[in-house]
Amino acid sequence: MSLDSNTLRIVYMGTPEFAVAPLQALHDSGFNIVGIVTVADKPAGRGRKLQQSPVKTKSLELGISILQPTNLKEERFVSQLRALNADLFVVVAFRMLPEQVWMLPRLGTFNLHGSLLPKYRGAAPLHWAVINGERQTGLTTFLLDKMIDTGGILLQQTIDIEENMTTGELHDALLPIGASMVVETVQGLMRNELRPTRQVEHYATHAPKLNKENSELDFRRSPQELINQIHGLNPFPGAHYSGYKFLKALRCDEHFETDIPQLSVREKHLFLDYPNGSIEIIEIKPSGKRNMSGKDFVNGLNEVFLTL
Repeated sequence: MSLDSNTLRIVYMGTPEFAVAPLQALHDSGFNIVGIVTVADKPAGRGRKLQQSPVKTKSLELGISILQPTNLKEERFVSQLRALNADLFVVVAFRMLPEQVWMLPRLGTFNLHGSLLPKYRGAAPLHWAVINGERQTGLTTFLLDKMIDTGGILLQQTIDIEENMTTGELHDALLPIGASMVVETVQGLMRNELRPTRQVEHYATHAPKLNKENSELDFRRSPQELINQIHGLNPFPGAHYSGYKFLKALRCDEHFETDIPQLSVREKHLFLDYPNGSIEIIEIKPSGKRNMSGKDFVNGLNEVFLTL
């Protein structure tokens, strides 16, 4: 049977804001989305009220039926998926799927990943591209297989990482690109025009999940590398050290000699000095306080030097 946007049956899986734009784009393109899979509602905030995912919010707005499994291997959930009789699963920023799920649709399951695979396989590809000072990155759609982020590549698109760009800014720049790539990939698979290209293992790198240990400022880095780390961890989880989160920084020409990391004020600007160099802090978050500019932080200081 030949397929078109009306007869192709799609199940869409995703959770965060990044997954909303592709869902909207598929809907606007007239595709038949027969179901949504997203995470269960979770308590959040001080009141611990149940909060739904951005994808669930959009799905309710679009009037699409929703599944929120807690266990992706549970037979009841797998049976519900099977009953949707989907031709294709589309995955954007969701969990790792078990084989009995991604094998269900006859056209397969594809994922939108935030890197130019095989580079930066893993949970935090955008963050690590910025942390490592990459000048370019991009997005990949690929077919799922048994390993994480190793399947055949369908489409790729490159984007420049601008100077001093944060991960949050990169994320926002990629949103419209990801949405159009998902639509293009669905169209290509539907028309039998896309053939997966095998990834070259020799070029594979990894983007591990971020945690408290690998998001602490690393003072073995050069000033530019330290700035990259700060911007790569902005907005989440934030590059932290000694009770502060450092959110934005710039290069500075001078190097204030010090044996230990310290914050210093020079001409009403805030600097982070450490043995390898100095950088200017543009945005900072003291523990328990709001984000503030370096200048606002300076205005609240009584000291010229603050040892970290």
